[in-house]
Amino acid sequence: MDVALFTEEGLIMILRWIHFFSSVAWIGHLYYFNFVQGAFFAEIDAPVKNVAFSKLVPKALWWFRWGAMGTFLSGVAMLALVGKDLGSSFFSTSYGIFIYTGALMGTIMFLNVWLIIWPKQQILIANANTVIGGGAANPEAAKAAPAALLASRTNVLFSFSLLFFMGASRHLTLNIPDDFSPGAVLGVVTLIILALEVNAIKGKLGPIATVKGVIHFGLALMVALYAIIEVMV
Repeated sequence: MDVALFTEEGLIMILRWIHFFSSVAWIGHLYYFNFVQGAFFAEIDAPVKNVAFSKLVPKALWWFRWGAMGTFLSGVAMLALVGKDLGSSFFSTSYGIFIYTGALMGTIMFLNVWLIIWPKQQILIANANTVIGGGAANPEAAKAAPAALLASRTNVLFSFSLLFFMGASRHLTLNIPDDFSPGAVLGVVTLIILALEVNAIKGKLGPIATVKGVIHFGLALMVALYAIIEVMV
């Protein structure tokens, strides 16, 4: 008896399930941190906030960062399997263009989690535990919080486009001419995304300082990237 899951298509389906499950855990916690926890922390006093950082935040961050890891690794595995079938024409297809755009943002978001947000949050958690134990606050905590927030808000900014282009890769078809060369459109998309990431590392919150602002800017970015792709294809 042939079992559908014991085929390459079945393997891709298993990877896709892992990708979905992990991304729900990851992005769900991203929205929780930015839309719920941040507003709550702004309304409570320092002792309660320290307890939350000591007991609640580490548990949420575990699902957050490992959800990001599962999403990234399963995504890479799926791309390796699908990409080999498309070969050199990969980036000349609707799937290739859309998945590149989404995957680039997803990769940057993954790196933000592990290289910026998690290390900065470790400083904040350690500081909370020290203060609860009667020790002096770590002055580095005051610097870590804004850096973590900027990277986290940038991930929220990217998430709208990430979800759109991941869905579009399988459910939206571009009218691509026969002589199409993807270099220009992918170059423009890459420059825009990298410019926003540079700001995430060295810049300021600006229009994404508020929840309302990051939602509006995120939707605007999604529309702008899609419009650029449509115009340049």
